[in-house]
Amino acid sequence: MEPDAHLLIVDDDERIRGLLQKFLMRNGFLVSTARDAAHADRVLSGLDFDLIVLDVMMPGEDGVSFCKRLREDRAVPILLLTAKNETADRIKGLEAGADDYLAKPFEPKELLLRINSILRRVPPSEPADTAPKMISLGEFRYDVEKGVMWHGEDPVRLTATESQLMRIFSAQLGEALSRAQLVEELGRDGGQAQERAVDVQITRLRRKIEADPKQPRYLQTVRGAGYMLAGD
Repeated sequence: MEPDAHLLIVDDDERIRGLLQKFLMRNGFLVSTARDAAHADRVLSGLDFDLIVLDVMMPGEDGVSFCKRLREDRAVPILLLTAKNETADRIKGLEAGADDYLAKPFEPKELLLRINSILRRVPPSEPADTAPKMISLGEFRYDVEKGVMWHGEDPVRLTATESQLMRIFSAQLGEALSRAQLVEELGRDGGQAQERAVDVQITRLRRKIEADPKQPRYLQTVRGAGYMLAGD
């Protein structure tokens, strides 16, 4: 766990907010809470967070919509809390920019494990004088050492999972990686649901770096083998 990582819990259930806040604070986090998206907007206007735990089902703006709106100008990791059997909500959430999801009801310890897993995937800061190792992707450049994507002189916002995927692909540039390998590298449990989630993450990443995401030049699909990153 990162020292004093600051979390924001967004859930309309006051009891759940209180329980999660106490549990996570006992495990070394700084924790703020918000009762809905509008309340979270006010909190976020004055504070930065290391991760947001966001309930999908809330009055007013729902969690998926709020997640999508946050992604327009923030790269903060987002963990969605979804109803147990609502697979569609999970996929929509990943497409909206969430890094992971957890189905209710859940054990607090599992939430803790998911949070720590996401925070470990966030690229660590590097010394400013680190010699850059760049991968050229058309109009984009990826700094392997710092885990930062550039479009010209502008940084490209990557979520924690997108950053981790770029690190995985960069370490094995030009080699095809299966969905099962990617699930394992991301530190997640196996299974078809997680492999499908990887597909969603790949689609999102392509939208950011490909001129034509439907005919990818750099983040390629290798028939029968998986996905491969190919630089210029």
